[in-house]
Amino acid sequence: MLGRELFGDFKKLGFQQQVDAVASDLERELWHEDARVIANSFGAYLFLHAQAQLPPYVGRVILLSPIVGEFGNEETQMNFIPPRADKLLELARAGSFPVPKQCQVHVGSEDWQSNPANVTTFGELLGIDVTIVPNAGHMLPKEYVGALLGRWL
Repeated sequence: MLGRELFGDFKKLGFQQQVDAVASDLERELWHEDARVIANSFGAYLFLHAQAQLPPYVGRVILLSPIVGEFGNEETQMNFIPPRADKLLELARAGSFPVPKQCQVHVGSEDWQSNPANVTTFGELLGIDVTIVPNAGHMLPKEYVGALLGRWL
């Protein structure tokens, strides 16, 4: 088992260094058909950027509440523009994003950070299944995720 968390030394790295570390983890430790990757929120964003610089990933992938670019919320007047905010959608629209061989995405219907409309568009462009979890926000319900992982693992 291998994992990355967005704190400590890893958090201090620049964005490209984080992406390169995730890509290296995938290539060195997880590049086989039996491998499974679970990525959440900004971790999914890092995975997608790592995937963008690699051949299509051969293992299985679940992305939970993935960030796929810029997002904002008019009600709270909060927004976030991650590094390279447009890159993933640009690659998807151009048909040049290396789609993982087995990937599914789950996002809450009320998630303003991982906007369901943006995630659905990204998934449609890539042919990736996107499940919208009713009445859920950015933190998907524990029961939902537990059942999902129980079936998937």
